[in-house]
Amino acid sequence: MAELNSTKLSAESHLLLDQPLLRMPYELSRRNFKSAQRVIEHSATTLPSTLSTITKSASKSNDPAQTLESLDAMIVKMQGLKRKLSNLQEEEARLHKAAKARLRHIQDLYEVQSLVDVKYDEWSRVRLSRLLVDYLLREGYADSAACLAQSKGIEDLVDVDAFVSCHKIERSLREGMSTTLALDWCKEHSKELKKAGNMLEFELRLQQYIEMVRQGHESGVSGMDSDFGREGVSIGEGGGEQKLMEARAHAKKYLSTSGDFDLIGRAAGLLAYRPWDEVEPYASLYSPSRWSHLASLFLTTHHSLYSLPPRPLLHIALSAGLSALKTPACHSAFTSSSANASSSTTTVCPICSTELNELARNVPYAHHTKSIVENDPVVLPNGRIYGVERLRLFNEKVGTEEGWVRDPIAGKTDEMWKCSEVRRVFVL
Repeated sequence: MAELNSTKLSAESHLLLDQPLLRMPYELSRRNFKSAQRVIEHSATTLPSTLSTITKSASKSNDPAQTLESLDAMIVKMQGLKRKLSNLQEEEARLHKAAKARLRHIQDLYEVQSLVDVKYDEWSRVRLSRLLVDYLLREGYADSAACLAQSKGIEDLVDVDAFVSCHKIERSLREGMSTTLALDWCKEHSKELKKAGNMLEFELRLQQYIEMVRQGHESGVSGMDSDFGREGVSIGEGGGEQKLMEARAHAKKYLSTSGDFDLIGRAAGLLAYRPWDEVEPYASLYSPSRWSHLASLFLTTHHSLYSLPPRPLLHIALSAGLSALKTPACHSAFTSSSANASSSTTTVCPICSTELNELARNVPYAHHTKSIVENDPVVLPNGRIYGVERLRLFNEKVGTEEGWVRDPIAGKTDEMWKCSEVRRVFVL
């Protein structure tokens, strides 16, 4: 009975990691529906008015050619509407297909009764492939992720296109190229961002203002100050002044209603302080690092809006398993067997491995309900605890002098202690 209970599958606990599996197509489908709704509402207003205008013009005009030209123009508009709605319908069908495939994938888990069932092994392999695709997408390896998804036949279980679009916008910000793509994205999700009180659009508008002011100052440079040995600056009536006027108009339109008067005051100070003045808090606004800040802010906003965790799902899954194995010894000052040739241990601890050590550093230690302390434990002067028999066998193996003892983890080092320094440990 105990063995049966230990291998029984709990589907609910497994699906804690798979919540984004259904949330993403739901959010994409909802936004696709909103786009179709906007197109239909706009067309329902413009097309009848256009048709009414054409009818009135035709009744008053005796020129059939003009009437036919107006009708052709309206037909072109209706064909454009049909094309837009067809594309949205295809996208909706694709999202519904993906949602059905994901529901089937989850239903397959509920049909598995035991962890030792071969069906669970197959389901776990599909899940691992999904986690790997998610990790590759988050790291920017879209082509590799698409190839892996295609080879495993899980295209409907992953969101390659959504991540590709996301990283395209992120890259445009991180490379300091343009805010246009990000602002278009904000416009498309304006209602959700406003409801959440998100500051992404404001930060993007602020960056536009900063670049306008930067261009205004740079185009206003007119000579050299020979007394101080640096560039002299004067704002003339040319392109520099025009750019600064555009920046002020931009700030009045987009920044004045934010309510963050401290930041607005700093932004206004940019008109007086130039990029090369290196005066805080204005120099930090001119800094190129603001583009990286915008890229990170966009990623955080995107993942939050689509209910995606900020970390790769693979890291979350690994952290859960690493926590079950982690002990204080895993991050001690002594190197593990994978990096220490003199270590007496023969197995490689996953926590101590160079690949997973950093990931496991911040996860909690394992919670053990049963003691696994060796018989007759003793503590060495360095604080490490071993069983007496294990210490004896190790020191005989490495040829330690009689009356002295070495640490099995440290291996054959010069550090030894007298047996009288080893203290017995009592477990309470």
